[in-house]
This record gives sequence, C-alpha cells and structure tokens, in this order.
Amino acid sequence: MSISILGIFALMALILALLVLEILPIDVLGIGLLLLLWLSGYVDGAEAVAGFSNKAVLTVAVMFVLSHALVKTGALEHFAKYFIQLEAKRKRLGQGLFLLSTSLFSGFINNVAAVAIFIPVAMQMATKFRISPSKLLIPLSYAAIYGGTITLIGTSTNLLVSSIGESHGIEPLGMFEFLPLGIIFMIVGSAYNLFVLPRLLPARAPVSTLVGKYHMSRFLTEFQIDEDSPLIGSTCRKQQINERYNITVLTIIRDGNRITHDIGNTILQAGDIFLTKGGLEYFVKFHQQEKVLALTDVKLSEQELQAGDNVLVEGLVSEDSALTGKTLSDLEFRRKYRAFVLAIARRGATLKQKVAHVRLRFADTLLMLMPMEQISEMRNDPDLIILQHHEVNMRKKKIRWLAVIVIPIVMVLAATGVMDILAAALLGMFLLLVSQHISSREAYTAINWRVIVFIAAFIPFGTAMETSGAALLVGESISLFANLFPDYLIPFALLSTLYLITSLSTEIISNNAAAIVLTPIAIAAANSLGVDPRPLIFTICFAASASFMTPIGYKTNLMVYGPGKYRFTDYLRAGAPLNFIFWIIASVLIPVIWPF
Repeated sequence: MSISILGIFALMALILALLVLEILPIDVLGIGLLLLLWLSGYVDGAEAVAGFSNKAVLTVAVMFVLSHALVKTGALEHFAKYFIQLEAKRKRLGQGLFLLSTSLFSGFINNVAAVAIFIPVAMQMATKFRISPSKLLIPLSYAAIYGGTITLIGTSTNLLVSSIGESHGIEPLGMFEFLPLGIIFMIVGSAYNLFVLPRLLPARAPVSTLVGKYHMSRFLTEFQIDEDSPLIGSTCRKQQINERYNITVLTIIRDGNRITHDIGNTILQAGDIFLTKGGLEYFVKFHQQEKVLALTDVKLSEQELQAGDNVLVEGLVSEDSALTGKTLSDLEFRRKYRAFVLAIARRGATLKQKVAHVRLRFADTLLMLMPMEQISEMRNDPDLIILQHHEVNMRKKKIRWLAVIVIPIVMVLAATGVMDILAAALLGMFLLLVSQHISSREAYTAINWRVIVFIAAFIPFGTAMETSGAALLVGESISLFANLFPDYLIPFALLSTLYLITSLSTEIISNNAAAIVLTPIAIAAANSLGVDPRPLIFTICFAASASFMTPIGYKTNLMVYGPGKYRFTDYLRAGAPLNFIFWIIASVLIPVIWPF
C-alpha cells in the first residue's frame, strides 16, 4: 500500500471523526478538507474547485429555490389540513394518507421543507385525537426519507451520485428511473410506519392538554427570587421545591457567582437566580406561590404571564437559520419577535447556562409566550419552524399557481429529454423571478449555502480517492470478499455488501458525504469484476437515503428529535428493523430492476 493511499485513508478517518463529533460546521469542514487535498498535492487547483461548477451541485441549489417557491404559496398546507378532517372519520386511513403524502411531496421538494410543513400538522393531529406526538413524528421523518428516493430530484444525493457516475462515462440516471424500487420502498415503509412503529415507539410526549404537552423535563428554565418571596431565609429542601413543583434546581446564581454544591441546604436570598429543569405543569403554581420571577433576557411580569391573549408556542430553530450561533440577548429576541422565551431544549440534553446566554443551534427547541396574533407573522419567518398546540393556521393568501406547477414542468422537461435537468430548473427559477413570484433576495436566502459549500468542497475528495488508487484498492478488496461466494452470486454479494456499508455509513455521517466516498469505490469494484456499474450506482443512491437508526444521520430525524421527546435508543429500536428490511429488498430487487 503506497504512502498516498495511507494518507488518503488517514484523512478520511480524520474527516469522518470530525463529522461525527460536529466540532466544526460542515461547510467549514469541507473547505478545510479541500485545502488539505490541494496543498498536499492530491488534487490540483482545477480539481479543487471543480465541485463549485459541478452540475449536480448547481441543480441542488436551484431546487432549493423552487422548493421554497412552492412552500411559500401555502398550497401544501391547504392540502395538509384535510388529513385532520379525514382522521376524525377514519383514523388509520387519515394517518396513512398523511404519511403517504409526505413521501410523495418529498419526491418533488426538499425533504427538510416537507417535514417542516408537516410537523405542525402532525402535532395538531396528535393533540386533537389524543395520540402522543412521539407516535407520529419519527414515522413522519421516515416517510420523508424514503419518499426522497422516488425521483432523481427527491434528494440531493441522487443528483450527486448521477453526476459522479456521468463523470465516469456512465449514462445519467433518469428522472423516474428510481420509481420502481422507490414505490416499493414507500409501500413497505408506509406499512411499517402504520402497523409496526406504533408498537415500537414510546408515548413520550403527553398531549391531553396544553400543559401536559409541554412536559418540560428536558428544558432549561430560569427563575429569580422576588423581594417578598417566602423562599427567602429558607432552603430548597425545607420548601420541598422538587417534591411540590417537580422542579430540580441545577444552579443558584448569587451576585454573579454560581452555587452548585449542597444546593438543597443553601439559605436563599432575594435576587437569587435559579437555573432549573422542570415540568411546565407546575410552572405557574411555582411562580405564584413562591413569588419568583420568570427570566430570560428580561423579566416577565405577572400581568404579561397571565394576559388572556397570550399562548404557549414551541418553535424549532430551522436549518441554516439566522438565529444559529447567536444568543437571545444578541438577537434582542423579545423586541424583534414580540415573544418571550420561557425555556430552551437541545437534543434531549439539559443546558446549564443562563437562557439568554445559550448560543442557539439547528433543531434547538424554544418554548415561547406570545400574543395569538403574532403566531401568523412568526409562521412566515424562515428562521423558526412553529409547532403550536392550537388550530394549524393555514395561509389565506391566494395561491399563485405558477409556483405550484413549475416543479412538475421541470420534471417533465428533464424526463422527456427536452432539456437537461439543470437547464430546466434554471428556466423554472427564471420564470418565478421574472413573474415576481419570488424576489432575488428570497432566492438567495432559500439556498442552503452551508450544504452547497460542503458538497462542492467534498467532491475533490472523491477525485483524490481515485487518483491515489484508494478507491480501486477498496473496490478490489470488496470484490475479493464477494469472490468467497459462487461465481454466479459474486455480483449480487458485491451489491448487498455495498448497500450495507453505505447504509451504516450514512447513519453517522451525512448521506452526501457517504455517497461521495462510496460511489467511486462502487464503480471501481464493478470494473474489477467486469460487470455493469449501473446497479451499484442505484445501490449507493438508495442506501445513502436509508438512515433510520440515529437522529444524526439525516436532518429530518434531528428535526423531530426535540418535539417528539425522543431518546437516541428510540431511533435504534425503530430504525434497525426498517434498515434490515430495506437491505433485503434492495439486495433482491435491484439486480432484477437494473440487471448486471
């Protein structure tokens, strides 16, 4: 094994570790990888920047804009409200059509956008029909994931793999060429979601009332002891705060100093600040009986807390949100949004900083108190996905149908060969801009630049894998393993092994990263055995989108993590059987649909 191959493997191990640990944002990590490859001589200058002119990357960027235009019309939300009406009559049918529609929409628009639209609908369905949201939200994420495998544009991974294959002389993947296996995955996945998952998923998030829904065991909340509080001169243990109010005091802040030891026996003083985790069902009781003030960046007055038009709303920090990396104090959140943040939750962990000083991240959950009329305005804000316990507030704007039909037009033009898919997507975006369905500013904002930069910067790694000989070495190694089987089974064993490796890889790193690394390996393995690489190309596409066992493997899994009150083990228990089922189906059917 040459030094260059050892170097590329060492670099791969480093990058994978950084992706899993999330030490750096993915775009920064991608640029760092690009520089390392360039400066170490694995790629030249032209190869280093080739990803930024890659057709698949540009197509993904334009599809972000088209998806945003469709979501903006509110047409999907108008459609979604009928699930609640239908479920009132036939519960199982309503849930089934809800999940099926999520899958179908994910085949045409960005998965994250589809889940963002349907999370509030799922929460409303759960509340109205007394189903725990944890019974609906993982199925919602799974439906979006396998729904993205229906078409070429259903997920950026499909476009990326097609582009890599095309650079190796393989015919581009067709728009609806994914459909036969994609439909089978969708049918099997939907049946699994409806009949198996309800038995595997716990009822973690109570829904019987607004108070019950926000069982705040994982949220950080702050209180300050007022001057006439009965807590003054007493202790947490004497007052039985934990027993009476289901509140655990994590830290007491006094004159800027933190008290973290022997909190239960600390004599309390006026002005002491509690950092707590607790249940919202006792929040108002604790506030009133012990005369403590709710805090974040400012005090929340008694009058504001009890105002009749105020409602509790849960908001999820969206992907690539402008809130990311900032604190509530930095944002002047209350002034900007006319909403008071009562608590923050992050991936099931209890935060131990002051609420106003927590730097927000993607998928953080904010519990907010706001006037009812403010919900409509905030629902249009791209930085927060609003999850609230009242009737889903459907847009009442007139639907602009050009934005609704532009994606189908793009798909037909590309599928019939009239236009290249990038040209068709650019035409669709141009029409939307010229007709002022969206503004130029909206178009730039709609693109997830972090994802685009990461994909473009990571593409040279695939080039380095090939030029160094690493892809060929791994491909030949996999082929040698396949050679353990009888000759007629070797291609099938190779395909099954690649699916399993890709599926497991995408559980811990992004699906795009897994595809970029493994597609050249799949092509090298096919060439080593002298078989058609096309079945293996489709294997990578489907396996890279089969991330069901962890919340970090796919963004939609992470989006439902907080609202569903899930634990990491919930994904493992719910997703492992589905991963296994899809592996078996793919191993059997891919060689049938795309023969070697």
